[in-house]
Amino acid sequence: MSYRKQQGYRTCRGRGSRRKRRSRKTGIGLPAVLMGSVLTLILCGRGIITGGTGEITGQAAESQPVESRAVETAASADTSSGQQDSQAEPVHQVKDAQEQEWNLLLVNPWNPIPENYEPELTYLRNGQAVDSRCYPELQQMMDDCRAAGLDPLICASYRTMEKQEALFEDKEARLIREGCPENEAGAEAAKVVAYPGTSEHQLGLALDIVDVSYQQLDTEQENTPVQQWLMKNSWKYGFVLRYPTDKSDITGIIYEPWHYRYVGKEASAEMYEHKLCLEEYLEIN
Repeated sequence: MSYRKQQGYRTCRGRGSRRKRRSRKTGIGLPAVLMGSVLTLILCGRGIITGGTGEITGQAAESQPVESRAVETAASADTSSGQQDSQAEPVHQVKDAQEQEWNLLLVNPWNPIPENYEPELTYLRNGQAVDSRCYPELQQMMDDCRAAGLDPLICASYRTMEKQEALFEDKEARLIREGCPENEAGAEAAKVVAYPGTSEHQLGLALDIVDVSYQQLDTEQENTPVQQWLMKNSWKYGFVLRYPTDKSDITGIIYEPWHYRYVGKEASAEMYEHKLCLEEYLEIN
């Protein structure tokens, strides 16, 4: 049974009421666009970083979805914000989505993204995109990380509902081809790829950041120099490690030492100091 038939899932594809996604664009002529595109490709290919909008990554990410390049083993099939903890339960009560501040909006297996949610985006050089409101802090964090002699790479960021649907359906179809019963494929796929509408990547506030020297999305990522730096310093820029190793029973997602979420500097400082996940922070604030 496909995921659309499970749990009354509704797709937003084709909704007439869907708001058009806004993005920052500049009105420049065709020659300038062509010249800029060539220059961007050269800079990205060489890993050259300069200041300015969209110049965060320093190395073009692969065009394939993150899920396709993660190492899947019997012990770990970790991909981007998808592998759910089957023992988790929605034990924390939070405010209604409309009452939450944009940077603290909770999206997890029990709290889907608000319908028609469309953030204003800033696009990065490698095609990734983030909510424009968190871009300045992200730029500063990446600049400071590189100033420390490290080489971080943003390999996943904002996803549309259609993109998340495609990732989920591809995983579901692959499982069926590999012999998984059709009526079980949806649940199995959800262990690796988040159900459409329940992925933080659809907010534009979540990022998968890896070390260029080790780009696998598995628990070994925590031992890379980039992750060691981010785990100690990301809170200073308003970002937190969203799915810590000891919070899976609360977040509903297994440990992901590459997935960072923007929550704002005030919240990130408190969450870091008291070792809180977002669900816990929202419960007491």
